Amino acid sequence: MKEELNILIQAQYPLIYLVTSEEERAEQGIFKVSQDLKPPRRVFIWTVTHGIVEYGQPRNTTQHNTVSPEAAIDWIIRQKEPSIFILKDLHPFIDAPATTRSLRDAIASFKGTQKNIILMSPIQQVPIELEKEVVVLDFQLPDMAELNKVLTAHQEQNRGRRLTTEAREKLLRAALGLTKDEAEKVYRKAQVTTGQLTENEVDIVLSEKKQLIRRNGILEYIEEDETIDAVGGLEELKTWLTQRSNAFTERAREYGLPQPKGMLILGVPGCGKSLIAKTTSRLWGLPILRLDMGRVYDGSMVGRSEANLRNALKTAESISPTILFIDELDKSFAGSGGSGDSDGGTSNRIFGSFLTWMQEKKSPVFVMATANRVERLPGEFLRKGRFDEIFFVDLPTPEERQDIFGIHLTKRREDIARFDLQQLAKMSDGFSGAEIEQAIVAAMYEAFAQDREFTQLDIIAALKSTLPLSRTMQEQVTALRDWARQRARPAASSVAEYQRMEF
Repeated sequence: MKEELNILIQAQYPLIYLVTSEEERAEQGIFKVSQDLKPPRRVFIWTVTHGIVEYGQPRNTTQHNTVSPEAAIDWIIRQKEPSIFILKDLHPFIDAPATTRSLRDAIASFKGTQKNIILMSPIQQVPIELEKEVVVLDFQLPDMAELNKVLTAHQEQNRGRRLTTEAREKLLRAALGLTKDEAEKVYRKAQVTTGQLTENEVDIVLSEKKQLIRRNGILEYIEEDETIDAVGGLEELKTWLTQRSNAFTERAREYGLPQPKGMLILGVPGCGKSLIAKTTSRLWGLPILRLDMGRVYDGSMVGRSEANLRNALKTAESISPTILFIDELDKSFAGSGGSGDSDGGTSNRIFGSFLTWMQEKKSPVFVMATANRVERLPGEFLRKGRFDEIFFVDLPTPEERQDIFGIHLTKRREDIARFDLQQLAKMSDGFSGAEIEQAIVAAMYEAFAQDREFTQLDIIAALKSTLPLSRTMQEQVTALRDWARQRARPAASSVAEYQRMEF
């Protein structure tokens, strides 16, 4: 970012929009850039509370009558000396006609001068009148080198014992995705908790990091105790995932393999799509973040939804390699890409931003998305190359149903020899994995109410009293199967082998 900012300033770009919540760190970076210029430039900062103050000067040196945005910009226009002007707090006022006009006047007056305005804000909000004039930059979160300086300063201040190279790397990687201030606070917390900062405090750093991720309300840090063995059937899908369990290692890069982009799992509701996504985290040894698209949309302020998405994706990239899980993608982007404009175009802009990010991302963020209704998905998601693979999860086969009964019964009872799994699989034709589990739970409630142990007959009775989704929504399931037969890879090994034989 500093290199790009240096180039833009020297090229006399009049208006730069810097998206960041780290004001102090960004100011330091801008000041360093200003001092590297020849000749060095003065840096002034405007806030709504103190008006314009030169960087490094106490706040009581405020310029008079520059608290309002228009007065501040007018003062900037009248300055003759080459300078950089950082305007904070301007995003609430930027849509006001007087503020927009003042900025356009400043841009016109800057031609042939060495003056630049940098708008600094945690959210991106650019009026349409300024879209052709402004350059938008994202101020990246601290990398390993910057976090290393934070950790070193913490160690020196607290006279901590010398960390091994391995311990230092673990603590730094655990803090990736945090701001500089957040990293400082997390290291202090770990120090206070145990009295000494060592690699054993990585869990403390990670737990705080999870809280910080949850705090933004858009990304959720998922902790899944189940392993991939808890998923019944889907052997073709499991094999594909197992083969890529080391795909993000340096060994894979040295071998010449590209980093996996992501996968889309289509299928009938209740057949294990979300569970397979969550258990992949354990299989690959990577953190998994759930992106809640419903929380991305925020109508309280123009541009807020787009900023929410950018911040969420930036956070995912900063802690990569990681898995970004989007459940029910068809609901998240239903109607996007069409001609409708009922929300002022927000849905289309969010959709476009997400597609662009998927196409251009360089960081190792693996996107795992699930969907139930393929007809609701915009065609851009389904084109070849957007995902590494599109899998179709159908209703479980008899063998898979037998595995599913075994998995759920074993969770609840140590000895399941008294159950005839083959008969249960036969009686549950057309049932999804979730419906099988609920049938077992219903049988247990029935027996519990009668103060006895549940039996095979209880489960059969529960199955007979249940009308599965495959029958209540038969047309939808049939249409999904017809679409997937030629366009998606079967998740079940038996179906995949049959299709290979057909071709």
